[in-house]
Amino acid sequence: MVKEDKTTWKSNYFLKLVKLFDEYPRCFIVGIDHVGSKQMQGIRQSLRGTAILLMGKNTMMRKAIRGHLEQNPALERLLPYIKGNVGFVFSKEDMNDLREKILSHRVPAAARAGAIAPVDVKVPAQNTGLGPEKTSFFQALSIPTKIARGTIEILNEVHLIKLHEKVGASEATLLNMLKISPFSYGLIIEQVYDSGTVYSPSILDITDEDIRGRFMQGIANIASVCLEIGYPTVASAPHSIINGFKNLLAIAVETDYTFPQAEMVKEYLADPSKFVAAAPAADAGGAAEEKKEEKKVEEEESESDEDMGFGLFD
Repeated sequence: MVKEDKTTWKSNYFLKLVKLFDEYPRCFIVGIDHVGSKQMQGIRQSLRGTAILLMGKNTMMRKAIRGHLEQNPALERLLPYIKGNVGFVFSKEDMNDLREKILSHRVPAAARAGAIAPVDVKVPAQNTGLGPEKTSFFQALSIPTKIARGTIEILNEVHLIKLHEKVGASEATLLNMLKISPFSYGLIIEQVYDSGTVYSPSILDITDEDIRGRFMQGIANIASVCLEIGYPTVASAPHSIINGFKNLLAIAVETDYTFPQAEMVKEYLADPSKFVAAAPAADAGGAAEEKKEEKKVEEEESESDEDMGFGLFD
């Protein structure tokens, strides 16, 4: 097989990237720091049939996008995010499902000195199994310990490394001695491109319930403002009708004027006992049944006691 020259390879890459942007309306911009070739191969295989993962040099990706801006000007919004070790994942599938599939391919990794921590690292209270000769090592990291049964025991949970901090040599050595692999590496979704709009992947966490709740809160705010200034709208009309009915009800209660909806209220105010008599009667009936059952049990117990006494002395 004849290997194509560099110019032809670049031209084919530009055509492929532009074709993908035209064919797929959505894509992820993903970071691939600390992702090995074997792990990348597994990710490609899992995405086969649902998405296309394309990597490349940042300069080539920028050049391909700039050359296609006349046909698709919205691609210019991607340029500020093409920095570092990044690539594109193109798909027509649901973005939430695709994100879960991408994030499921993460590989645990030990802490290395000089690496930037992607998460907070906390060492739990535990018996380390290490000998007393390592005590000075823990003291240097200000970790409270004690000697228990000839081994070092960490007394309290320790926040060893904070998010985005550089891992020191001592911290990395300690985690390796404790056989703790605190980090996991895989594709990191940095931005989402959807039909000309670029947004954070955290937007994908918004559910229909969240949108509905925000919408209802906005309706409630509109209704409050309209009621306060006396401006009727669809949002405030039900509240205005209810408030008007309350005013009519108040007038009916204070005067001899009445209407069907006010008769029950006036009857309740005239004799409240009519509306509470049913509930106490039911409670009284239940209490009477309980007392009757208790009395029956006591009688049975007394009869059994009498029978026992008669049998002993007769």
